Amino acid sequence: MKQLKYFAVFFMTFALLFSLGCASTPTKEGTGEYVDDSVITTKVKAAIFDEPTLKSAEINVETFKGVVQLSGFVGSKSDINKAVELARSVKGVTSVKNDMRTK
Repeated sequence: MKQLKYFAVFFMTFALLFSLGCASTPTKEGTGEYVDDSVITTKVKAAIFDEPTLKSAEINVETFKGVVQLSGFVGSKSDINKAVELARSVKGVTSVKNDMRTK
């Protein structure tokens, strides 16, 4: 009976530590948020790729907690505006940070 009690305490401690390890903090994402951000990044990249006026290889996309950051070099200011507009149109994007520059 004592062994069962020790096992239960060990199991509960392990479960508590495991659940805290998956929790998000202001600077780190939780597991679910990481997956969500990966999906958002993929959708933004696909939207940029599908736009014939943009060169998708020159635009980098990163997402953290729903905030999309666009960086890279593009041909014109209108390309920057179009990429930002496409990123904002993706479901799940809370805001867009624009770090793109013109060549």
